[in-house]
Amino acid sequence: MKTLLLLLGTTAALAADAPLLKDDFSAPKLEQRRASRGDWKFADNTATCTQDDALYKKNKDHGPILFYDLAHTDAAIRFAVKPDASTKTIVFTANGADGHVFRIVLSSRGAGIRAFPPGEKDHKSISLGNEPTVLLKPGEWTAVTVDLRGPKAAVRIGDFSQTYEHASLSRPKTNLSIGFSFGTICVKDLVVEK
Repeated sequence: MKTLLLLLGTTAALAADAPLLKDDFSAPKLEQRRASRGDWKFADNTATCTQDDALYKKNKDHGPILFYDLAHTDAAIRFAVKPDASTKTIVFTANGADGHVFRIVLSSRGAGIRAFPPGEKDHKSISLGNEPTVLLKPGEWTAVTVDLRGPKAAVRIGDFSQTYEHASLSRPKTNLSIGFSFGTICVKDLVVEK
């Protein structure tokens, strides 16, 4: 009986530590993933896409994107991105039922950290920080971690680390996304943990 209880306890502990979502990009389809606005390729544990300018215009100047349907409030999201020299922006967004909640915009001019308070006209964002030293590095993998806990967002991009705070960040989230504009990007190692 003790062995059975120990086995059940171990199984429950392992399940509690299991990620909410893991995408190793080993398959072209994943139940929670929606790849859109571009011709995404999934090979060698990497998602790769090159922006199609006609699709960009058709989608009102929005580039290719990977959406993940995942209800969560607090979570740690990790992934790595590699842009080419033509990539202008890479955007990570956590969305709620009423629209965007949190966003990071990476570019050759730095990183912008944004919150989207509810009730703002036209769902307008506010700046939580502008980080001019956090730049896109063409041809290099950059690890990104976003740890959303209540009103705080602990962000790590490469060697950069900073925590931002705004009450609106504690809202429930329904999905997250990684998108970009221009050029080609690769994405790998996406994991979301409680």
